[in-house]
Amino acid sequence: MTTCYFVLPLDRLGPHRPALSWTLFGLALALVAVLLLRQIRHVLLDRPHSRPGLVIPVLMCLSVLVFATAYQALAQRPGAFTGLTTRLDALYFTLVTLATVGYGDITPQSQTARLVTILQILYSFVFLTAAATALSRHMGKAVRRHASGPVPRRARHDPDDGLS
Repeated sequence: MTTCYFVLPLDRLGPHRPALSWTLFGLALALVAVLLLRQIRHVLLDRPHSRPGLVIPVLMCLSVLVFATAYQALAQRPGAFTGLTTRLDALYFTLVTLATVGYGDITPQSQTARLVTILQILYSFVFLTAAATALSRHMGKAVRRHASGPVPRRARHDPDDGLS
């Protein structure tokens, strides 16, 4: 996914095609949110054949890349960001914002850039925190199951075996 982020021709998005850019951003975030909520539901309901340990980390990474792409598109408009000029800068800013570190070397200047940053913070609070909690819960259950060993099969009582 990260390779695609750096290789795909995403420079065609941004101020050149604002309607397409906002539509793709909204659809991508909504899709990732729905898929995350589905995985969280699987964990809470303890669905036996779900794979949240594999799916949730991928979706979390995808959400980071969606925001990085949005920041890169926004940075194409002069004055939107200070210090954000490359895709690596956009990915860096996304991770710094997600980690709530905020070094201050890249700052959103335009109202739109600030709005997307606020949206990322809220999205992280709601969806990524819930997903990380569900993933932790799932992994804890898996560790406990593994530590307790295989569950012995109960002896079946067969009325025809003559051992009544």
